[in-house]
Amino acid sequence: MDNTTVLTFTMTAYAVMENHKHGLFTVFLLLYLITITLNSLLVVVIRQNKELHQPMNVFTCVLSINEIYGTTALLPAVMAVLLSDKHETSVQWCLAQVYFLHTYASAEFFILAVMGYDRYVAICYPLHYHSIMSHSKIGKLVALASLYPLILFACYYALTLQLSFCGKLVPKLYCVNFEVVKNACSDPSYISIVGLVLILAFVVPQVGMIFFSYVQIARVCRRLLRQSQGSALKTCIPHLFSLMNYTIGSMFEVIQTRFNMRHVAVEVRIFLSLYFVIIPSVFNPVLYGLGTHLVRVHILKLLFRHKILSKKLNKTLVAG
Repeated sequence: MDNTTVLTFTMTAYAVMENHKHGLFTVFLLLYLITITLNSLLVVVIRQNKELHQPMNVFTCVLSINEIYGTTALLPAVMAVLLSDKHETSVQWCLAQVYFLHTYASAEFFILAVMGYDRYVAICYPLHYHSIMSHSKIGKLVALASLYPLILFACYYALTLQLSFCGKLVPKLYCVNFEVVKNACSDPSYISIVGLVLILAFVVPQVGMIFFSYVQIARVCRRLLRQSQGSALKTCIPHLFSLMNYTIGSMFEVIQTRFNMRHVAVEVRIFLSLYFVIIPSVFNPVLYGLGTHLVRVHILKLLFRHKILSKKLNKTLVAG
């Protein structure tokens, strides 16, 4: 960082939001509070109740923690820059945000791939499910889903940290590596090549795991009775929805970053650029929390426990 010639980057996407910044700040704040509340509630409920310590719930808990991580890396910074006059962010924070958001995105996809594998084991080997998905194996999968993206991206990120920056324009609401390296004083094309290789090294195994899991699930379901098919597929719906939701959001972001999208309305581009973090982070805890009967029961117990205790205390006082 000693060779850095600029101290701040200007986030040019905020210019079109200037006339509505207070309203948008309120929307972003509400989304952030909703996301943190829903995901934290799900983590607390799963952690406190041993009967919820099933493999899929453990992975759901890890997914919620990752969504808190990603949303916190994005929205507070967006709100701060939105209210500033110059719409600038320091080079140091911009580089930190690059790491946070890229590792969030990588970990999210890895966790979803692991959850697909869990559905494969549950449907294809129901009698051996708990022996295959042992505590030891769950711990290894969680560690792999958490550490592999951090380490893999760190190898790529180390190249970005060595750059010095002469330009200072980032045409986004937040910092992403592809846009940041464009401001480098030297030719950053080698970073793009390395980045492409690492992306393939990361994405191909996860896509392979998901594809294999659902091909096997489809083969098993073909041999089941119609009623059993429905029951088996029903357990996959939340995961498939989460996977599709995140994939669509990530594709929006990749397309916007890599291709010219000026023919699309600015407001639409802004929404699509935030989709991959905000929308999955809001909908996933609803799908896996309110959408799962046992989890829903424990959430209601937690939320209304204080009312029940209050009623019991009042009855005791009256009886006394």
